[in-house]
Amino acid sequence: MPSQIIPPALLGPAYRIYAARLRSKLDRERLPRHIGVILDGHRRHARAEGSDYASSYRAGMAKFLTFLGWARELEIPAVTAWVLSTDNLRRPVEELAPYYQVLTETFQQLPEPAQGLGYRLSFIGSLDLLPAPLVAAVKQAEADAGRGERRLTVALGYGGRQEIVDACRELVAELVAEGVSGDELPRRVDAEAIASHLYAADLPDPDLVIRTSGEARLSGFMLWQAAYAEYVFVDVHWPNFRRVDFLRAVRDFTRRDRRFGT
Repeated sequence: MPSQIIPPALLGPAYRIYAARLRSKLDRERLPRHIGVILDGHRRHARAEGSDYASSYRAGMAKFLTFLGWARELEIPAVTAWVLSTDNLRRPVEELAPYYQVLTETFQQLPEPAQGLGYRLSFIGSLDLLPAPLVAAVKQAEADAGRGERRLTVALGYGGRQEIVDACRELVAELVAEGVSGDELPRRVDAEAIASHLYAADLPDPDLVIRTSGEARLSGFMLWQAAYAEYVFVDVHWPNFRRVDFLRAVRDFTRRDRRFGT
């Protein structure tokens, strides 16, 4: 029997019905408390669509704001979004310059929707490596976003290895300042002490990490914190990420038997 093709005019209503069904069937007792999301695929989206990078970046940042609303619908307490890695900083200036501009525009607009959704906003990463206008927008966004109950963390100029290195350096410097001797120093460096010096030490570890664009690797995202996270890799590029993709990822998470390394 030939498969039936849904006419394009009906795709929108069909997706809305499917999304509503997905959401209604989620086990609310098993929802993730902290979702990490890797916004991957902007450049590939631009090439596939025949558009310029700036247009793709703007589409991706618009989708990021939409995504926050989806997370809020499910009452997810914490979201961490990786929007720029330290590896990305090695890209050609013709790729980075438009992204810096789009990020600056996005962060100038972000406090209002973040407040409206009840998110407290913070940024992690090596901000000193970024252009001054972007850093200024980041600092102003943090100041303007308020203190909502939910946590929104933006990883910007971020690398997981560098975060661990920075945490170890800060811990050792603190112990030396306290007068801890060289013989005692190794005994004071343990997992709990290192974790307390990570960029957002008070943030709960992510339960679920979603990466778009079909790349099935971590690339250094929250290496320490996501040791026992569940991962979902989605084929679509970030600007094309849909609510049904998000709900499927959450549904898959709720069906998994989490073992935390045991």
